[in-house]
Amino acid sequence: MSAKEIIISSVDSERIRKKIMDERAKTGYLSKELKLLLDELNRAKVLKPEEIPSDVLTMHSRVRLHYVSNGKSLEIQIVYPEEANVQEGKVSIFAPIATALLGYKKGDVVDWPVHNNIMKVKIDEIIYQPEAEGNYQL
Repeated sequence: MSAKEIIISSVDSERIRKKIMDERAKTGYLSKELKLLLDELNRAKVLKPEEIPSDVLTMHSRVRLHYVSNGKSLEIQIVYPEEANVQEGKVSIFAPIATALLGYKKGDVVDWPVHNNIMKVKIDEIIYQPEAEGNYQL
């Protein structure tokens, strides 16, 4: 991951941490993906939901992005694990792409670790962000 500042709402941070601890309690360990997510949470600037800028990717945000290498675009929504649905483009926060994107802003180029490579994706548009719509508890 790059060291650029990321912003996360206090509600998202608290809920994600609880999901990580629930997963650890269930499996008895933390996967490297969840350790990476925890590292991201620990370095994030945490703000009250109503203080989150509208161009920041938060939980339940729907985003359009593209691969820098080939220009191919995709649209995803970052959700909690139990809400994930590939057919609907809902990607779990436990997935590496969601961990990589959370807290970044429109226009940012983000490093996404895929196997032994780093893919670069650019955030083109935040189609929906709950905080911008006044949905502070989503």
